[in-house]
Amino acid sequence: QVQLVESGGGVVQAGGSLRLSCVVSGRTFGGYDMGWFRQAPGKEREFVAAINYYSSMTYFGDSVKGRFAISRDNARSTGYLQMSSLKPEDTAVYYCAGYALDPWPSTKYRYWGQGTQVTVSS
Repeated sequence: QVQLVESGGGVVQAGGSLRLSCVVSGRTFGGYDMGWFRQAPGKEREFVAAINYYSSMTYFGDSVKGRFAISRDNARSTGYLQMSSLKPEDTAVYYCAGYALDPWPSTKYRYWGQGTQVTVSS
């Protein structure tokens, strides 16, 4: 089994920045894509960003392009989501995911973390 644990969420003012981390552990195997998603109250889960194993490809949802960056450190089994120029509409629970189930750009994943809350105040 593979486990993912997010951290770094919190409350930030509009225009601020926050970096989320996702540590992957357990019986990992081979290279794997990683993704970030978010879900706001009353809304469907939304794709945020994805990165392939070698960090040679990244992909972003339209609502975060130019503001968010995704990266990973395979030696530390950790993925990151750097969020800048945050807006109140970015408020959501953010989830990381690993092991894509579909071709690149991956939006469906096998393993998921439990999420971390990000709240952007106006």
